[in-house]
Amino acid sequence: MAAVNEYQDSHNGNTPAPTPAAASKQTVPAAKSVDTQSVLKRLQSELMALMMSGEAGISAFPEEENIFTWKGTIAGIKDTVFEDTEYKLSLSFPTDYPFKPPKVKFETGCYHPNVDVYGNICLDILQDKWSSAYDVRTILLSIQSLLGEPNTSSPLNNQAAAMWSNQEEYRKMVMKLYKQST
Repeated sequence: MAAVNEYQDSHNGNTPAPTPAAASKQTVPAAKSVDTQSVLKRLQSELMALMMSGEAGISAFPEEENIFTWKGTIAGIKDTVFEDTEYKLSLSFPTDYPFKPPKVKFETGCYHPNVDVYGNICLDILQDKWSSAYDVRTILLSIQSLLGEPNTSSPLNNQAAAMWSNQEEYRKMVMKLYKQST
């Protein structure tokens, strides 16, 4: 009954207003955080799944002892202007992964409409279309697919987007930048 009276008092305005000193000591509820152990388990699980998948043309591994920083590779798909290329990527996972996407960048120079000169990638699943259902394998396959099927209507590299329609000239630029950075 006392609990009911306390509830009624607090909702009837009968509770005294906190003093400024008391108000400053009130704790603000902490923002919901992800348990670091669950993130570690998720990343370890994704690493094992990626290694067991045997997926051709993609790979990724943690960098040294830091499970939150990975190095990845993707191979250019056969019969595209990226055939016979292999690109290095960096993947940096936030502490609230998989609820937020990792930061993924090309470390190897990549001449592409959706990649800027710094290696940043414009890919919807790494931004506003991110889902916690995605994993490293999905990310790498999506980037690999993006190589051969760019979104030229939303480019980061306007020159590459304009040149995309001339595949012969485009291939020359791809190989020029690729050879410079490998």
